This record gives sequence, structure tokens and C-alpha cells, in this order.
Amino acid sequence: MKTGSWRGGNKVELLENGEQFFPRAFEAMREAKEEILVETFIVDDDEVGRELQRTLIDAAARGVRATLTMDGYGCGQLAPEFIKPMVDAGVRVHLFDPKPTFLGWRTNIFRRLHRKLVVVDGRRAFVGGINFSATQLCQTTDDDGRQDYAVEVTGPMVRDVQVVAHEAVGDRPPPERRIAVAGTTRALFVTRDNDRHQNDIETHYRIAIRAARESIIIANAYFFPGYRLIRDLCTAAERGVQVQLVMQGNPDMPIVRWLTTILYEDLRRSGIEIHEYTQYPLHAKVAVIDDEWATVGSSNLDPLSLFLNLEANVVVRDRDFATRLGRHLQRLIERDCEPARIDTRKPRLWRQLLSAVAFHVARRFPRLAGWVPGRRITTAQPALPDAG
Repeated sequence: MKTGSWRGGNKVELLENGEQFFPRAFEAMREAKEEILVETFIVDDDEVGRELQRTLIDAAARGVRATLTMDGYGCGQLAPEFIKPMVDAGVRVHLFDPKPTFLGWRTNIFRRLHRKLVVVDGRRAFVGGINFSATQLCQTTDDDGRQDYAVEVTGPMVRDVQVVAHEAVGDRPPPERRIAVAGTTRALFVTRDNDRHQNDIETHYRIAIRAARESIIIANAYFFPGYRLIRDLCTAAERGVQVQLVMQGNPDMPIVRWLTTILYEDLRRSGIEIHEYTQYPLHAKVAVIDDEWATVGSSNLDPLSLFLNLEANVVVRDRDFATRLGRHLQRLIERDCEPARIDTRKPRLWRQLLSAVAFHVARRFPRLAGWVPGRRITTAQPALPDAG
């Protein structure tokens, strides 16, 4: 089966934050009979991470083939004592691009498995931006939540997610079998890597933006796209499309907001509305166009996601799904956002120069870093303490 193709006959459900995502994902894993595949950027040693640990151990004990692949940077400080019980139980645990620390600092900062995937028995898949961490529980944490989304998919598209998750650990995917039609939604599983799919996610965004007739809403945690995507958004706004961007107003990394604000004045000048989400740090990577096209996934619109990380999004062509997501984002704008604050005073020369340098460094350095020393990344089993 060729991945990266549109599949009909799917059912796609939107999940908001950990409160909706974790119960559904853990329920699916507990019902697994053959196989669980999990890919994630972060697993924290907290109540959520420990539930994932227990769920995978229990699955392996009943004969399910369970595989957990974690990013070597995002999980680089996870203690071996957390991992070892899973390995001892028969869970296959892999670290993506593991690197030794230098003076206590993680050194693999520019090569990341940023995808968040769960596949169960080749029949249910979860794709989105939600890590296995209690910080993704907005309603039950103290000012430390992350506003984010995922989708649960049943239907033919699940096979594409399964194939990609197997390839990440060097496995041959199981033989293809017929997956029953689950709904009426056309969906596409689209990935970004450093080999055959370097620009796929950005390309799908740009095609949809250029075709927009009425409205574009993009909610993105780290928004710093290339010139071509910015130009497409500005052109859409100038031809009368209502373009709304939802950015971080309460950022987990203040430098990210500062970089994004470099773009604000030019975007606003083209007629683009910029809203800053202020209730929690925004971790979303979603978009809706014309209430017909939508995407949910792991890919930010920034240099790391567009030029270096391994990412995965689901693109949906379904009016019901797109309308629901669009209405949700409009409520978010009305209830939890403020208009972006733009300093209209003419910057001093030093600030203009600093902004120009920051723009080009942020845009180009991660892409250059991806080529040194090489583009291919390995997935390895983590080092564990000796038994005894």
C-alpha cells in the first residue's frame, strides 16, 4: 500500500487536551489483542507517564506486541529505572537519536522525533500534538496545562499510520488486511522527514491556503514559517479571505513569542487578524479552511518542524469535522484570546537589524544543522542498569 494517499471511509473524532485524549488512548490500549505502537516526543515520570507504563506492561503480559518509541531529546532525562520494568515485561522500548549529555546538557537538540502516534491492532489510530505528560491536562493542573489537540481515527487511513510507525523502528509492517469502512470522511496521513517527505506538510498547507475562498483559521504554538507560506497567507487576506491566526499569548518559552511578533506588523498590514491565546500555553497545531479542509497533528509552522523534525498530521476533507473544529476555534478566540499587541512605533535601527538577523538565523540555522553530521537518524534501545 502506498502511504500518503487520500483514504475514504474513515471516522475522525476531535480530542481536546489530555482530558479527552488519555482516556480514549488508554482504553484502546487496554482492549488491544495483537499490537500496540506508540510514538511520542515526551513521556514524563508522572501520573500520565506511569499509566502509560502500566498499560504497556499489562498488554505485554497478555501477549500483545507492545512497542514504545520515544525521542532521545524529549525523553533524554527519563530515568532508566522508569524504562526497565517495561523492558523486563517484554515491551520493546526505543529511543530516537540517543546522544550522551555534555556537562549535563542534552546534545541532540536539532534532531527530534516530534510525532505523537498511537496505533492499536491496526484498526484504531491517534494522531496529534499531545505528549504523555500531566502538563497536557489543562483542567487538573495548576497553571501548567497545554492547550492541544489530537484525533482518533478508525477506517482505512489507520493502515498508513501503522506502516510509518513500524518503519520508524526498522520493522516490516504486518501483511495488509482489509479494514472495514468506519465512516464517510476522506482523510490523509501526511508526514515530514529528512528523506522522501521533506516538504509534504508545508505543501498541503500551501495548497489549501491558495485555494481558500472564505476563511482560514490557524492555531499554532510556534509560528515562524517560510516566506512562501507567509506570502500565501497575505495574498489570501488581500483577495478578501478572512485570515485569523491564533498565537501564544502565554508562552512556555518567551523567546518564541518574541520571534513571532517580528512577523506581526507585516501580517496585520495585509489584513490578517492576529489573536493571542492567554489562558494556558498554546501547544496546538491545527487549522481549518473554508469549513471544508482541516488538519490536526504535531507539526508547528516553524523551522524545526518544517525543516528538521519528524512530524505527522492528519488532513481531513469533511464539512462536519471542519465545521466543528472551526466553531471550537472561534469560541477560543472569543473567550480566551486577546488581540495581538503590536508596537507601531518605528523601531530604532539596532532593533531593525536585530530583528532581521534573528529572522534569518531562526529560519536557516535548523535546516543547516540537519545536515551535520548526517541526515539519517537511528532508533536504538536505551541503555539500562545491569540486573542484580
